[in-house]
This record gives sequence, structure tokens and C-alpha cells, in this order.
Amino acid sequence: MTSTARRLLFFTALIVTWEIIFRVNLQTNFWATTLFPSPIGAVEQLYRGFFETGILRVALFESIQRITVGFILAVIIGGVLGILLATSKLADETLGSLVIALQPVPSIVWLPIALMMFQGGGGAILFVVVLGGTWAMTLNMRMGIKNVQPILIRAARTMGYKKTELVWKVMLPASIPSALTGARLAWAFGWRALMAAELIGRGGLGRTLMDARDFYNMDLVVAIMFIISAIGLTVEYFVFSKVEKRVLSRWGLNANQS
Repeated sequence: MTSTARRLLFFTALIVTWEIIFRVNLQTNFWATTLFPSPIGAVEQLYRGFFETGILRVALFESIQRITVGFILAVIIGGVLGILLATSKLADETLGSLVIALQPVPSIVWLPIALMMFQGGGGAILFVVVLGGTWAMTLNMRMGIKNVQPILIRAARTMGYKKTELVWKVMLPASIPSALTGARLAWAFGWRALMAAELIGRGGLGRTLMDARDFYNMDLVVAIMFIISAIGLTVEYFVFSKVEKRVLSRWGLNANQS
């Protein structure tokens, strides 16, 4: 059985089990029906939200726009910062300490400040998303460059490479696996930060989820959770996993998995 078939079978079994429990709950009234929605009801809300009312279509487009811009900015800013920290001892001892201090701080706690800075606009949410991914990208980029094998650097120096050439032609290519890990974490943290910020802010899937909760439409809440999870799975399996296999194969780091 292929990996895809196993995953489909697993999720199908989960949904079937969920529907059975829902129907049993209808008979026993153990939980209020508003607190235990049906997967079929969630699918119906997906259809209505995309093809009838268009609410989910608009919200999804807005969230995708935000995470795309935020992720790109986080990768660029984090990558540049990581290179700077790895190649400059002064920057590593000063700015690096600040990055390490800020990295454990959840990006969502910056939202109140961001809302004041951007006067409640979409820029506040984008700011939180960028913060959510930048520090992970920075630290992984820094570690990737610092962990370049010394023999590669010595060999490049014997060939006459100067510091700038060492960075661009040796250190950066050798640190690509770590940079990929940083990008993957930047996406994950940025996506979570986006959903959290939209719950408090406005627009996007997060705000739509909160509105659905306020109207006790738990079927719509679950439908939005489906969308959030589906996007995460799609990006992981169809983007990062494929890129990772190519990178690991290119660097001879791949291992056979059963």
C-alpha cells in the first residue's frame, strides 16, 4: 500500500468514526449538538462557503495573500540576518543575543502594539506573520553557515577565495539544507501566527472562524479548521517534502525509508 493510500485510509477511518459518534450522540444527547458538529455538516458548510455565499473563498484568498507575503519577507529578512550573524562576530554577540531573546516570545503578543502602529489595518497582521517566521529562519541560517565543514573553507581559501566569495560560493550552498529547515519552520510559525492574529484582527479565515463561533455555527468552525489543516498538509507534502528530497539527494544526505 502506498503512503498516499495509507493516509487516505487513515483519514477516512477518522471521519467515519467521527460521524458514528455524532449519530450516537444524537440519540443519547450526551453533548449538545452545537458543541459536537457532524463532518457531513462541515462539508455542507464548505460547499456553501465556496460556491453559494463565497464567504470562505474570500477569506481563504485574503489569508493566502497574507501568508505568502509574510513568508517571503520572513525568509528574506531571516536569511540576511542569519548570514550576518554567522559571518560577523560583533553582530553575533550583540544582535544575535537580541534574536535569541526575542525568539521564544510568541509573535501574537506583538499584535496589540502592531494594531496601534498600523492603526488596525492589515499591516498589523502582516507584521505579526513576519515576526513569527523571521527568528526561526535567522537561527537556522546562522547555524547552517557556522556548521559548514572546515575542510571546505580551507580548500576554498587555498584556491584564492576571499571572504565574500567564501560566503556566496561555499558557505551559502553548503548551508542550503539548514536554510530549508528554517524556511519550513518559518512557514509553520508564520501560518500559526496568521491564524492567531486574524482571530483578534479582521479578515481572513481566522476572523471568519470567530464570527462562526459567535453565531454558534460549529459546522462552519470545523469547516474552516478543515481548510487550515488542508493547507498545512498541502504545503508540507507538495512543496517542502519535494524540495527536501531534491536537496538531500543533491547533497548526498538522503536515506532510504520504508
